Amino acid sequence: MVDLLYTIKANTPKEEIIKQLRDHPEIKFVSMMGIDLAGNDTDEKIPVRIFIKDIDEFYEGRAVQTDGSSVVLPGIATINNAKVDMPVDSSVNWFVDYNFENYDNLTNRPVGTLRIPSFLIHEGKRVDSRAVLTDTLINVKKELVDLFHHYPEISGTTFNGKDVVDIAFTSATELEFWVKTPLEEAAVEEMTASQVMQEQYWERTHGAVRCALEQSLIELDKYGLNVEMGHKEVGGLKAQIDESGHLTHVCEQLEIDWKFTDAVQAADNEIIVRTVVKEIFRANGLEVSFKAKPMIGLAGNGEHTHIGLAAVTAEGKMYNLFAAKNPEKDYMSAVGYGALMGLLKHYEVINPFVSSTNDSLNRLKPGFEAPVCIVTSLGHTPKFPSRNRTILVSLIRDLENPMATRFELRGCNPYSNIYLVLAASYSAIIDGIKMSVNHTTDELLAELSKDAGVEGFYLEKDRAYRSEKDVYEDYTVEERNRLFGKPPATVWENMAAFENYPDKVKVISSGGALNEKIIAGFREGALLRWKTELISRILPELRGIVRKAKKIHSDFVTDQDAYSWNKIFMLRAELAKDSIDQKSLFTQLITALISGEYDKASALQIEIYDKVEELKLLYDAYEKNII
Repeated sequence: MVDLLYTIKANTPKEEIIKQLRDHPEIKFVSMMGIDLAGNDTDEKIPVRIFIKDIDEFYEGRAVQTDGSSVVLPGIATINNAKVDMPVDSSVNWFVDYNFENYDNLTNRPVGTLRIPSFLIHEGKRVDSRAVLTDTLINVKKELVDLFHHYPEISGTTFNGKDVVDIAFTSATELEFWVKTPLEEAAVEEMTASQVMQEQYWERTHGAVRCALEQSLIELDKYGLNVEMGHKEVGGLKAQIDESGHLTHVCEQLEIDWKFTDAVQAADNEIIVRTVVKEIFRANGLEVSFKAKPMIGLAGNGEHTHIGLAAVTAEGKMYNLFAAKNPEKDYMSAVGYGALMGLLKHYEVINPFVSSTNDSLNRLKPGFEAPVCIVTSLGHTPKFPSRNRTILVSLIRDLENPMATRFELRGCNPYSNIYLVLAASYSAIIDGIKMSVNHTTDELLAELSKDAGVEGFYLEKDRAYRSEKDVYEDYTVEERNRLFGKPPATVWENMAAFENYPDKVKVISSGGALNEKIIAGFREGALLRWKTELISRILPELRGIVRKAKKIHSDFVTDQDAYSWNKIFMLRAELAKDSIDQKSLFTQLITALISGEYDKASALQIEIYDKVEELKLLYDAYEKNII
């Protein structure tokens, strides 16, 4: 299939697009790919002949409209004002999604759908996630160029600011996912042991998993993504072989990485990667889960997001804005220090975009290499880059390659809305850079490294922001919360940051794209999903756990059995059994959610999670004592 068309490059003229489509009659459809505030991508099947005929109207947004009430744009496109136009974005690559289960009879090639990244326009304004990121970067670029012209010599940089004419925003994501045999239950206890003993990380893949992984890497390269690596992650267990020689009981965690690119393109690339991976593994008889925490007690799926900035001069030279002039003396330039501090200082209002679901917050627990605190690590000295995996933002450096200097935001998951995460992050970064231009690198390093309780000129007095220690093991929970801030435990607690930190909201919305209406719409959609998922999915699942914890001892009973069962019985009743006078925790949570008592609902959710985990541990010990 080497002659298939996989990508139409950014800014390709309309005439050339029409020619390519006519040269590839197997491409039967086009689909406008708009991204709503929840990060969902729209998809439809429009015959190519209509696209070719009305291509100008597609560009102008007159050809395709959607009902705004059917996508996540709450408070923006309402049911009585729902029309949303979808103009194409020609500044990024367009991808062809092939259906290898449906072949065109004339060409004997798989039927393709050209997926065209698009904007969503309501009442003349762009209101989608792609637009928020695109417009944010336009604003940040202008501010940075003006800043460098006004402050041409900034501490630790290797260029003259007056020469800067453009800014390059570079980003990349790493995709982790679980694969399993359909309908087979995972042996969580066995996988926990395998994870602790590190039996799976970088292990050789086998059978269908190996085939699907190799096919995915080959296929993604055809899209020009420059795949860098595919490998086993920490989670999983060894599969079994059935009588016919096929692998069964597959349950493994994998990761795929590909090359960085422009920030908007990087976010678009992630969507095609998820699509390709899911389809190829499905064709090999395997289910793929991109959920942040598919199985409680096992490693979740992260999506470390790399953030970089570069200045482009009139001569066409590119300079990494974070890299130090002397990397053995300084960790970063002044711009780098300012950018990192801006990101950390305002992370409370970036975090809602990073973690907006119950699933995402389940992943961010100590012990699974997922960050729980707003803290960074630089390394013990500039000569030795940090390799601390317990912190939120890593500084990635290569002393031999200054262009590699970047930040790795470790809190994201495969379903984080990367468009909004990057928009909020770059808005926070520019705030820190503005502060940094009047300080030396030594002053900025001291500010970033200050202890909690020490007055700073930018960072908050009562917080620490840097640690070279193991954040999980070297601090108690109380110490972590005091030094780095208490992390949100529920979606409600995370969304409350928009109200609790109004000054920080002003910073991330200062460019005008990530504005109050967009933030309100994102928050409303996230809370609706939080409430609905708790009532309709999570509580029924927890009810099933409670029901399975049944009495199993009979004649041969010890005092340990009786004691354990009594505790289990009381926990089951407290969680799920109503009486006339006393309602169970499950019923209380449903009532609180329906009545809009979200503070109470959030507290009940935390209490229920704790008690269900206690029940599972008690029942496991009780069951093991039955012979």
